Amino acid sequence: MNDKTAENIEEIRARLEELRGLVRYHSRRYYIEDSPEIDDAEYDALYTELELIEGEHPELVTPDSPTQKVGGEPLEGFEEVRHAVPMLSLANARSPQDLREWDARVRRLLDDENDLENLRYVTELKIDGLAVSLRYEAGRFVLGATRGNGTVGENVTANLSTVRSIPEKLVGEDIPPVLEPRGEVYMALAPFEEFNRKQEEAGEKTYANPRNLAAGSIRQLDPRITAKRPLTVYLYGVGEGYEAYPSHSEALAALKGYGLRVNPHELHNSIEGVIEVCERWVRKREEVPYQVDGVVVKVDSREQQAALGSVQKAPRWAIAYKFEPLAGRTKLKDIIVNVGRTGAVTPQAVLEPVNVGGVTISKATLHNEDYIRERGVLVGDTVMIERAGDVIPQVVRAVTEDRDGSEREFSMPDACPVCGEPLVRPPGEAVLRCVNASCPAQALEHVIHFVSKTAMDIDGFGEKLAEKLFDLGLIKDVATVYDLRTEQLEPLEGFGEKSAKNLIRSIEKSKSQPFDRILFALGVRHVGAVTARLVAERFSGDDLLSGVTVEELSEIDGIGEVVARAIVEYFAIEENRDLIGRLKERGLDFQAISSGASDGPLAGRKFVITGALSEPRSAFANRIEAAGGTVVSSVSKKTDYVLAGEEAGSKLEKANKLGVVVLDEAAFRELLF
Repeated sequence: MNDKTAENIEEIRARLEELRGLVRYHSRRYYIEDSPEIDDAEYDALYTELELIEGEHPELVTPDSPTQKVGGEPLEGFEEVRHAVPMLSLANARSPQDLREWDARVRRLLDDENDLENLRYVTELKIDGLAVSLRYEAGRFVLGATRGNGTVGENVTANLSTVRSIPEKLVGEDIPPVLEPRGEVYMALAPFEEFNRKQEEAGEKTYANPRNLAAGSIRQLDPRITAKRPLTVYLYGVGEGYEAYPSHSEALAALKGYGLRVNPHELHNSIEGVIEVCERWVRKREEVPYQVDGVVVKVDSREQQAALGSVQKAPRWAIAYKFEPLAGRTKLKDIIVNVGRTGAVTPQAVLEPVNVGGVTISKATLHNEDYIRERGVLVGDTVMIERAGDVIPQVVRAVTEDRDGSEREFSMPDACPVCGEPLVRPPGEAVLRCVNASCPAQALEHVIHFVSKTAMDIDGFGEKLAEKLFDLGLIKDVATVYDLRTEQLEPLEGFGEKSAKNLIRSIEKSKSQPFDRILFALGVRHVGAVTARLVAERFSGDDLLSGVTVEELSEIDGIGEVVARAIVEYFAIEENRDLIGRLKERGLDFQAISSGASDGPLAGRKFVITGALSEPRSAFANRIEAAGGTVVSSVSKKTDYVLAGEEAGSKLEKANKLGVVVLDEAAFRELLF
């Protein structure tokens, strides 16, 4: 390496460190301190520049870079972690009198020798999430674990590393050599509702409350799934390293100074002050933007905590004041059905208005037909309503003893109530679905997917623009995207002549996309990018329109009967065929095959890429596909080669176990030539 090259590398390294520092700082301001200093566009520009430089210089990527919070390779399972300081549970109080009795026990156990005049209590909202511990060594995050049974938890470091409010590196001074902050990972109510809505529309599993979703997210074996979920954390204490702080409140102040997100708390001189706060939160729990189920009360002094000790699995120096569940009783007047933007048809209860926890509820979810049958709910029943996660109302059971014989069973419709097309219930699913791509209830979501980068890749056409064009009536479905004109876009906010022409140019360019991209963009149920490529290698769009059978599609290696049936059903619907016809009229080619060379040197070969390589994995994947090969995500007996870089983990082990050929970069290049 010459001096000039070395100088350039040092300049690049310096810029990377500067960008990482800026991104960490502004991430902390946004995700931890809730006090951003720059807008989203400025933050995105910094992050994008960091990504671009790291993409060009992968050898300079560091494990603690903010770009690494995207999740790594899937895990085989979770290792056990033994907590050096047990993670104890809490005793419960249900009334102010319970708190007064607990205070009396605390005072009796401490007596005058433990400075009762300086007895202080700390109150914190009890977050209903997943309890975790975070171990920092020399200020760096090295281990994350679940509470487990209090003594042994699970190693979920890879998943916790994707949570943006958990910094990889602490800031400030006087950080203990080993510090183990503890807290709750949770999902706020608004993103939880949005996540469940999308899951229900897609016919996927929904979650009863944010706690279940947070726990399920942290226990994913694939950290990339965790990274896509809007989790955050509040820290409320310290395990190892607590001896550095004289009191609980001082420990929390120190954690906040290190750049950690700390649970809001208050300090009190008497139990009556504690009771006042607990009763205040009973009244105001609806105002909290995340799920809480009580208030935790702790003795502040560490010395007094030590004197009080623990009994069984609970400390004597802390107690949880639990809220009563939010529930109500009312009449189920009717059941209607809604069509989601992805075609999911879901029943909804129409109720006589009832006040539950200060909120008037007149509608509640019933999830699906199986849910109604399992609970034996009839139209006209008196029903019990609960607010799942303190926010989402749902019918939990019928009060059968109140029936008078006028009640009637409910049946889901056979046809979509919006477009009239027959509804389909895919095998193994609980949700009925409208698979008409032209159904007005689904059109916007189809456009957003269709124009996305992984589908037709129309640059500059994002979700917000799609919504705006729909609202203005400029587009109605994916075919009308190709009818847009420059003069329609120029008057819109955010557009000028140049940006309007650029978007139209990008729309025109998308017409040259190969059929596998178009098939994926159509949003056929169960058809992802890889499946679309497998189908397109065997059949064209005209083949599918002419009536390819489930059996013929199932013959393709990697295509099962469920996927094959979804494709056949999609292309059999007249409205979908009409949409495809209109797309063809506008210039899309349903015959064009992908640029991958089917007769190249790697034709028919399946590759798995793992470990750290000299270039981004996408570069190797592109070469494999250009040479006719296919990149798959997991190792099996059908895998031909595993391209392994440094620090390759479980995939390399599985390849060796199955006898799959393992290549380094040099051997891979030899295959290409």
